[in-house]
Amino acid sequence: MGPVTARVCSLSELPEGTARSFEVDGRSVCVARCADGLHAIDDVCSHEDYPLSEGDVDAAACEIECWRHGSLFSLHTGEALTLPATRSVAVHQIEVQGDDVLVTLR
Repeated sequence: MGPVTARVCSLSELPEGTARSFEVDGRSVCVARCADGLHAIDDVCSHEDYPLSEGDVDAAACEIECWRHGSLFSLHTGEALTLPATRSVAVHQIEVQGDDVLVTLR
């Protein structure tokens, strides 16, 4: 079975500095828009099972903060940057075709 790609939204629906949650093949994916473009990561904090998409996006640093306990994650690498999270989250491929935002699960 190959990678799964899905259209999740229009580019115009995701302003810079925001994040939204989408389901792709049964998996919750957080799509965030930073100053350098779009990024997709698993939408679950690796510390506890809270959705990252509900946290604040730092568009300049390209990071997202878990709203529950404050862990920061890199939207580029999925790396947990601050405690209490210590494990990374998965990063997914994202591309824009016209106004369509497409996510491919990794």
